Amino acid sequence: MTVKESRVRVKIDEIHTKANASQTLLRSAGIRWGMHSEGRDSDADPRRVLVLNPVSGSQDHVDDIVELAADYGLTVRQTEGAGDAMRFARDAAPEADLIAAAGGDGTVNEVINGIAAADELETTTLAVVPAGTGNNFATNIGITGLEHSFEVLETGRRRRIDLGVANDRAFVNSCVGGVTAEASSETTPDGKRALGVLAYVKNTVATVADFDSLSLRVETVEGPNGEAAQSWTGDAMFVLIGNCRRFTGTRTAQAHVEDELFEVTIIEDAPATNLLGDAALEGLFDRESAHIIRRRTPSLTVESLEDSIEYSLDGEMLETETLRLKVNSQPLEVAVGESYQENPDADEGWPLEPTH
Repeated sequence: MTVKESRVRVKIDEIHTKANASQTLLRSAGIRWGMHSEGRDSDADPRRVLVLNPVSGSQDHVDDIVELAADYGLTVRQTEGAGDAMRFARDAAPEADLIAAAGGDGTVNEVINGIAAADELETTTLAVVPAGTGNNFATNIGITGLEHSFEVLETGRRRRIDLGVANDRAFVNSCVGGVTAEASSETTPDGKRALGVLAYVKNTVATVADFDSLSLRVETVEGPNGEAAQSWTGDAMFVLIGNCRRFTGTRTAQAHVEDELFEVTIIEDAPATNLLGDAALEGLFDRESAHIIRRRTPSLTVESLEDSIEYSLDGEMLETETLRLKVNSQPLEVAVGESYQENPDADEGWPLEPTH
């Protein structure tokens, strides 16, 4: 190396050192380096967008995600309120090849609805950066942490998975009926991590002093292998529709999410005390339970025979008397981790026969 080259390299290193020091000082003062309003990095690629919810989970992830996004050349849009994630995704989707959702399941849900609203499911890939408490969907598609999620969005496999639609609102993980908005808001982070969406079920039973059963009519259409359309009418505690998430205490939480079918679980009315313990709650979902009705179907209608019902779509609440669900004709392309299984049931003898 010549003396001239050596001096040039020293000068470049000095510039980088000062720049890094400046960024550290700015971050400590609460100022984002090189970012405009709504969290946009002017040097990043608008075809690669990250929608960041700064208040999800433990709320200590913002700096790490912003730095990782810069490393991977993603434009950052930081939400400030409900609906922002959907709007950012909808606005970005016509130009973006990839949109990452950084937050919990609710943030993922908003981003998916934004992509769908822009009619860009064919051209836009979803990536998931787990920054919530439960991160159920991220786990189901093989995402293990923040840094891993960026590796996956860069080099991971792309899979086209089923997208559920409930009364014109998209969902990707699950739809749960009977969970109250109060119980959803009061479910602890530890509960979400331990039980996932079942924590909402447990908290509903525990927090509602006089739990009213749901008087329902559930109609499914003809399923695979000649399975006939079926109708069930009765009193239920909960109705759970899984797309990427299944509901059982004895199997992996990931459902087959490329089969164009929902896994429907109806929990018939039972004494609330039977559901309060974690072990009892998970045991309720075993295959031999007398309180369980299972269906697999590409579409269904859930009708309340009395009052409207609150449903949780990936953690986002919807209240309605009649819920019509179908698998969207256009799948969703997702960046998945190494542990994601296209068919988690291939060697385990699933699906179960309907109980009754």
